Amino acid sequence: MVHAFLHLLVPGVVALLFYRPRWQRTWLILAAALLLDVDDVLATPMFDPNRCSINFHPLYTYWAMDNYAFMLLPPVTRVWAVGFLLLMALDNAECLQLGVVLPR
Repeated sequence: MVHAFLHLLVPGVVALLFYRPRWQRTWLILAAALLLDVDDVLATPMFDPNRCSINFHPLYTYWAMDNYAFMLLPPVTRVWAVGFLLLMALDNAECLQLGVVLPR
């Protein structure tokens, strides 16, 4: 439950700190980046509280993360990229909490 709360709180804090004039719109985009979790439906079982998403789901692979980092370059996709990378960072933190060590 804390993890789900952080998925809404952290984008709000980032929006307030770095996008103050349009923080509400930015927060909505950052929170909408959670839609990346749609690839969970491809997993069997769909939800496993002891599974690390990083490098398990297709949209959580290192290749995908490289693409999200590349999306930081054009201004038009930058906020989405920040949202995707925040999601990866939060899910990586959950993996660390579970004691899963990710390969480099």
